[in-house]
Amino acid sequence: MKKFNFRKVLDGLTASSPGGSSGGGSGGGSGAGGGSVHPGGTAGAAGTPRDEIQETLTSDYFQICKTVRHGFPYLPTALAFDPVQKILAIGTRTGAIRILGRPGVDCYCQHESGAAVLQLQFLINEGALVSACADDALHLWNLRQKRPAILHSLKFNRERITYCHLPFQSKWLYVGTERGNTHIVNIESFILSGYVIMWNKAIELSTKTHPGPVVHLSDSPRDEGKLLIGYENGTVVLWDLRSKRADLRAYYDEAIHSVAWHHEGKQFMCSHSDGSLTLWNLKSPNRPFQTTIPHGKVQRDGKKPESCKPILKVEYKTCKNSEPFVIFSGGLSYDKACRRPSLTIMHGKAITVLEMDHPIVDFLTLCETPYPNEFQEPYAVVVLLEKDLIVVDLTQSNFPIFENPYPIDIHESPVTCTEYFADCPPDLIPVLYSVGAKHKKQGYSNKEWPISGGAWNLGAQTYPEIIITGHADGSVKFWDASAITLQMLYKLKTSKVFEKQKVGEGKATAEIVEEDPFAVQMMYWCPESRIFCVAGVSAYVVVYRFSKHEVNTEIASLEVRLQYEVEDIITPEPEIIPPFPDASSQLPSLKSLSGSTNTVACEGTMKDSIPCLSVKTRPVRMPPGYQADLVIQLVWVDGEPPQQITSLAVNSAYGLVAFGNCNGLAVVDFMQKTVLLSMGTLDLYGSSDPYQRQPRSPRKSKQFAADNFCMRGLSNFYPDLTKRIRTSYQSLTELSDSPVSLELERCKSPTSENRENSFSRSRSSSVSSIDRDSKEAITALYFMESFARKNDSAVSPCLWVGTGLGMVLILSLNLPASDDLRQSEPVMVSPSGTVLTLKGAVLTFACLDCMGTLTHPPYEVWRDPHSADDGEKTRKRKLVMHSPSSSQDMGDHQFAVICSEKQAKVFSLPSQTCLYVHNITETSFLLRADVVTLCNSVCLACFCANGHIMTLSLPSLRPLLDINYLPVTDMRIARTFCFTNEGQALYLSSPTEIQRLTYSQEMCDNLQDMLGDLFTPVETPEAQNRGFLKGLFGGSGQAFDREELFGEATAGKASRSLAQHIPGSGGIEGVRGAAGGVIGDLTRARIALDERGQKLGELDERTASMMASAEAFSKHAHEVMLKYKDKKWYQF
Repeated sequence: MKKFNFRKVLDGLTASSPGGSSGGGSGGGSGAGGGSVHPGGTAGAAGTPRDEIQETLTSDYFQICKTVRHGFPYLPTALAFDPVQKILAIGTRTGAIRILGRPGVDCYCQHESGAAVLQLQFLINEGALVSACADDALHLWNLRQKRPAILHSLKFNRERITYCHLPFQSKWLYVGTERGNTHIVNIESFILSGYVIMWNKAIELSTKTHPGPVVHLSDSPRDEGKLLIGYENGTVVLWDLRSKRADLRAYYDEAIHSVAWHHEGKQFMCSHSDGSLTLWNLKSPNRPFQTTIPHGKVQRDGKKPESCKPILKVEYKTCKNSEPFVIFSGGLSYDKACRRPSLTIMHGKAITVLEMDHPIVDFLTLCETPYPNEFQEPYAVVVLLEKDLIVVDLTQSNFPIFENPYPIDIHESPVTCTEYFADCPPDLIPVLYSVGAKHKKQGYSNKEWPISGGAWNLGAQTYPEIIITGHADGSVKFWDASAITLQMLYKLKTSKVFEKQKVGEGKATAEIVEEDPFAVQMMYWCPESRIFCVAGVSAYVVVYRFSKHEVNTEIASLEVRLQYEVEDIITPEPEIIPPFPDASSQLPSLKSLSGSTNTVACEGTMKDSIPCLSVKTRPVRMPPGYQADLVIQLVWVDGEPPQQITSLAVNSAYGLVAFGNCNGLAVVDFMQKTVLLSMGTLDLYGSSDPYQRQPRSPRKSKQFAADNFCMRGLSNFYPDLTKRIRTSYQSLTELSDSPVSLELERCKSPTSENRENSFSRSRSSSVSSIDRDSKEAITALYFMESFARKNDSAVSPCLWVGTGLGMVLILSLNLPASDDLRQSEPVMVSPSGTVLTLKGAVLTFACLDCMGTLTHPPYEVWRDPHSADDGEKTRKRKLVMHSPSSSQDMGDHQFAVICSEKQAKVFSLPSQTCLYVHNITETSFLLRADVVTLCNSVCLACFCANGHIMTLSLPSLRPLLDINYLPVTDMRIARTFCFTNEGQALYLSSPTEIQRLTYSQEMCDNLQDMLGDLFTPVETPEAQNRGFLKGLFGGSGQAFDREELFGEATAGKASRSLAQHIPGSGGIEGVRGAAGGVIGDLTRARIALDERGQKLGELDERTASMMASAEAFSKHAHEVMLKYKDKKWYQF
């Protein structure tokens, strides 16, 4: 068949590629672990199913691109608003820009340099934005396309940019610098004008000191030909652009932070570093005609009020029918050390102080008119805080805030884990929203959200998507993520099932985590049955059921003792270093998950059988939504704290929840509220233990250390990286040596020997080399209807268990035959004796039927446990055993897909023959693997620690995609990355933002239709008619021609060494998308022509400038000749 030839080609490629390649196999091995993809064994019968399955997915179905970023922009620095288009832009310290409009219009763009954004300026109603960055570059962004791109850049070489100002409807941008000079840039060509306002010309000649950097630039509302320049040291200059001289100079002995005009252009206000506001009149610039320190205490003896903190920004906005608004940030008195950052609104005699939860980065007053010379009529203030964005309604006297429609509170408590569900049951979103809507806060402004620009439509993608985020404070948020938007549906507080801990009790209680004891570590959700399960960092599991009715009930709880019982464990010597360095020092944001798990020192007896937290014993009122059904807590054992949970699975049809840690496995019946199994990992093997264990001696896992060594090296740099996969079975002895060289040696050695043979061989090592930390963590669990043993003729309920050493065990579940007996008869859990092996910790399981279709685990159809309808309560449980329904007849065999952090295997069951093996990586390890559906087919999606995103076909494990896409620069990415169906994935790109991406070619192609439009055609409002007298006496603003003043003809050209023009990539993204086709060729040709034209233009410019300088030289020479022509020799 054609596909087998294709696989041979791939095999040939992998064999010829270097052994260390991350995506392919080692190529150097032989036997079951060697080649990249190949049939395992020589089974004849097992070979037949392969020929029946036609795999439809090819590499053409896959393409990776980022889709949308949600959440609050991380580390914001700048803010801008377009009053006509009504869109907002936020710049950040990492060089990102987020542009927000109506809900659904949310765009993220990034400066390639990564330099912090200092300032943003919209070209109002033009669909463009200017950004000034900390690397002294100006960029012009085109917003008339769905993915904004840079059209031009201008890099200043000799001066540092400090302030920019672009007057409304002007194409000349004023740029102030650290040296105190003001340059002028043509926005259309992005070329510097020859017109420069030098600092020494602006200030008085008699001034002996430099005025400092330019902190403010604005043109007079009365006369566009007058530019107001504010210098840091307290000097303000009104510069006449036509006559090239200063009209007036004002001096104040305190540093200036900002300046604001009165709309008539006769007065301006400055804010200063001593907390004062000064109001200046153009007619008497010698001293301010009003000076106030709004928050300063008035001294009794008539002295000047005491100085306060600096007022960082002031805005002075006038109203036709009321007093003007003076709004400023900062300026509070020094004596109130604990006062929160605040915004002060002065309206007439009323002073309102709005306290904020976070420091203020910037604020903007939104006004009815874009024209600076009209009554401003402010209606709202946008306040950008370090971790929030709020909008205050100025039209109501109590200044309420608007309800924010954007999902910017993702980080309200730090995100600790994420889950993503695409194509889930459509009724879930309205149901979750209806229970979540009841918790809405009151007291918001009743006006519409004022940032309402752009356009957004639903697009073609219609399936429902839900994202769940778990947080450090124990809260869980459900988000509607359909059609690349994000909206919060429902918030669940898991900490509510526990008693509040009293302050100072931490040492006495049995806590294993000092901070955030309720942090959510893992979540498991069954959308069909609506069962939700949470594992917390303090070693507990809570099972939740969904109900639409409020209920008052006691919370059932169980305690489980999970002990690693091996006698005579050799105690490690005290000088050996622990495997995890102190994570908190390197990653402060991750304390919640890397809290110390050492015994908390306490007075008195050794702790035993105590849980870490206490569950509420009194009846608890539970609102509609998710209600706690059962709390299961691990307890202390002989002074040892319970280890954190590393795996979790729930099945509603069986009524069971299973979870494991590095000590062992527990299985609990949440219907009967009983513990069915609580067993150390070793005991699970029973007689089928592959290790030849000597009695009364610790297990030695030296052999496996080699397979996991690459991961161990990373845990030195990223202590938290492997916590979720396995908590603490790292080898102490090997890490106390020089870990790096040993690790490299092990990574290089080919793992060519058969693993099964090496089990017994490694047992003969002497006692001195015994691995002292020989625990085997449970890393993956999966409930499934499957064949538990080789000779089974029919499927039965099973629990698949994967361990940190690559072992897979199948446990048989014996459930009562009828539904009536389910509540009373016990469920039996017993090891089946089946043991399968892989390299590296097991990450994920899945089952395919004999036709290669994904088989979902059985589930119970949801019914309300607290329904008022008695019939609902007594109704029998409705179970869906096999899904999809087309494969009711499971056939005589199925495929088990198992993926570990090193390799993927497909087994045929019940024969347990390994059909396919793919060595995913030799030098790295997988962080996440999920079996997902795409285009009515199924594949295995993997994310590797070296940044590669890969997909493999099923069941044959052919590589379909392998792109080095996302370097794991942060533990956050490793912990939050997850794949879901329909080619979607997400991760936390910063502590406050979720980045979604797609690995589906179809979605990449349709992305343009799904994104919102930032620019919509809007008429610019007309300027108000100015009265006849005003026009006559109100200054000569209308006759000012900037082109004439700043154009090359008058001002000449700026020095080429001052700034360098860099053409932008424009729409280069579009080119990459169409790179394969004719369109791509045409676009590339067009760009090449543009570049050629540009080069010719530059050549032309150079020629012209040479001609101009030659002409100037000849003119100068002629003048010199005329000057000295009639002079005698002694007059020279």
